Amino acid sequence: MTYRFDPELAPFAPRMAPLDYGAPVDARNALRAVMAAQPRYEPAEPVLVEDRTIPGHDGSPAVPVRLYRPADRPGRLPALVFPHWGGFVTGDLDTATTQATRIAELVGALVVSPDYRLAPEHPFPAALDDCYATLVWVARQAHDLGVDPARVGVGGLSAGGGLAAALALLARDQGGPPVRHQFLLFPELDDRVGTASARAFTDTPMLDRANLLLSWKHYLSGWSGAGVGAVSRYAAPARAEDLRGLPPAFVGVCEFDPLRDEGIDYALRLIAAGVPTDLVHYPGTFHASIGIAHAAVSRRMVADQIAVLRRELAVG
Repeated sequence: MTYRFDPELAPFAPRMAPLDYGAPVDARNALRAVMAAQPRYEPAEPVLVEDRTIPGHDGSPAVPVRLYRPADRPGRLPALVFPHWGGFVTGDLDTATTQATRIAELVGALVVSPDYRLAPEHPFPAALDDCYATLVWVARQAHDLGVDPARVGVGGLSAGGGLAAALALLARDQGGPPVRHQFLLFPELDDRVGTASARAFTDTPMLDRANLLLSWKHYLSGWSGAGVGAVSRYAAPARAEDLRGLPPAFVGVCEFDPLRDEGIDYALRLIAAGVPTDLVHYPGTFHASIGIAHAAVSRRMVADQIAVLRRELAVG
C-alpha cells in the first residue's frame, strides 16, 4: 500500500522493517542492537537508576525490576509501573530506558519497569503475573520507596500498553492496589486481529499484520485455538465486556498502525462505560514512530505523555 506518512517520518519508514517474531531469539537480539544504537536520553536533572529483584506473584519466580528515581524531589513521589514493549516476545530491562528516564525526570515520578518473562517460552499469564507482582510490590513497599500509594499509575507502549490495560482490569477485579491512571500508547489489546487497520496494514513499518499474528500466537500458545475456552480478558483486554470502574485513561494511536482501531475502539468503550478518557490520534505516524525524536509529531507524542502523566498523577 501507499501511505501518507508525515514528511519528517517518511524517510525513515523504509529502514524500519518489523522484527521477525517467527524467530524470537533473533528478534530479541535485533531489538537489543536497535536500542543500543539509539542515542541515549540525557536528563537535565539526575535520575537514579537501581536494579532489584522482587517476589513473584502467587508462587511465580522472582521478577527483576529497574527503578528510575528523580533525584532531590521533596515529599512522596507518584509512581508508574511501566512494562516495556516488544510484542510479548522481545525486550528486556534496557528496552524502556529512554522512556522511563524521561518520565522519571519530567514527570517527577518513580518509574518501575519489570523484566517480565517472554513468550513463547513463557506464554500468558507469565508476563502479566510478573507485572502484577510489580504493581503489588510498589503498593506494599510504598513507604520504603518514598511513594504515595494513592498516586500509582500503570502505563506502556504497544505490548507494554496491553499489559498496563490488563493490570488495570486485574487490579479492579481482584481488589488489588488502587490504580490512579492507565497510560496506553498504541496498545496491543485484541488477539482477534480483525479490525479494519489490522486487516489493511500488511506492510507497515515496525509492525505489520504477519508479525502481529505471530505476537499473539506466541503469547497465547497453549490457549488460543486449543479448545481450552475463550481467551482471557487479562490476556486481550479488548475482550473485557465490562469496563466500568476502571481508572482514567489516555489512549494514543498511530494512523498507519495495525493496532490503531483496537485502541480507538477500547477508548470509545471506556468513555461509554463512564471512564474519563483522553483519545488522541496522531496523523501520519506509524507504530513506534515516537522514537524518531526530531519529528514534530513525535515530540508532540512525548509532550502529551508527560503532560497527561503529570496531570493524572497530580504532580505540581
